Amino acid sequence: MKYEHLITIEPDKRGGKPCIRGMRITVYDILEYLASGMSNEEILRDFPDLTQEDVLACLAFAADRERRFVSIPPA
Repeated sequence: MKYEHLITIEPDKRGGKPCIRGMRITVYDILEYLASGMSNEEILRDFPDLTQEDVLACLAFAADRERRFVSIPPA
């Protein structure tokens, strides 16, 4: 999924953390809600400005970031 048009990083907003469409909702916020057991439907109900595509963009962003993570082999 292409998320570049949905995930924005602005130095003066939320400390430069990746946010959704310039809003003050961070990718981390959404990932934490999902990890705590909230469903997509619950998140979308609690945050009516979000779309399903926004939630999927957060997951794609996190997956891409994880894919780029460099692991250091044990010594």
